[in-house]
Amino acid sequence: MSTDLIDTHAPAIEIRGLVKSFGDNEVLKGIDLTVTPGEVVCVIGPSGSGKSTLLRSVNLLEEPTGGSVFIEGIDVTDPDIDIDRVRTRIGMVFQSFNLFPHLDVLANLTIAQRRVLKRSKTEADKVAHAMLERVGLSEKAGAYPGHLSGGQQQRVAIARALCMNPDMMLFDEPTSALDPELVGEVLQVMRTLADEGMTMLVVTHEMGFAREVGSRLIFMDGGVIVEEGDPREVLANPQHPRTQDFLSRVL
Repeated sequence: MSTDLIDTHAPAIEIRGLVKSFGDNEVLKGIDLTVTPGEVVCVIGPSGSGKSTLLRSVNLLEEPTGGSVFIEGIDVTDPDIDIDRVRTRIGMVFQSFNLFPHLDVLANLTIAQRRVLKRSKTEADKVAHAMLERVGLSEKAGAYPGHLSGGQQQRVAIARALCMNPDMMLFDEPTSALDPELVGEVLQVMRTLADEGMTMLVVTHEMGFAREVGSRLIFMDGGVIVEEGDPREVLANPQHPRTQDFLSRVL
């Protein structure tokens, strides 16, 4: 797939009637969602509500059972699409850092650039150093993941995703595995990305981040979008009883 097929006027992400089942368990029950370029959409909800499955369906880490997913106008559920090519447009950061423990930070940041984008070592190293600076870890290029704190490892994971020059970033509860005192440093990097205009779809339980940084808040429960709107309004005055009940427990 050539990237010249990208429709620059299309939504960054458009999900139509997305259904995902694992056996008899229907985890997503017909999700419709559009994310426009530059938007920061935060997804909240109880465990098992389908949040992570929704996120993982965007770049086909989970194969949808039904419905369509469009990335910049390209139907990624079309079997003829080169999904690996589309995935280069989408940075993803998981709960676990997924760094290669036997490689130093610089090598972790350059391996996909060289293998997927076919960059030279010199170019890949240059991009990697720039992205480490962006996440405040310039001095850690030669360190191994095991010698970094959880917060530092997650910032390296963000830098690794940014090395691919993605048009959008997906975050799957990026702070949930971190000690509380390390959460802030990761959220600050995400705030900066949002300020720079990065399109972001963020599954999170950090309500402060959602309130301050999100342009839209989505509450999911039971595989459906129950409520969505301005994060400040939804958090302060939720309309749906299920949203009210969930927020009463977490706020």
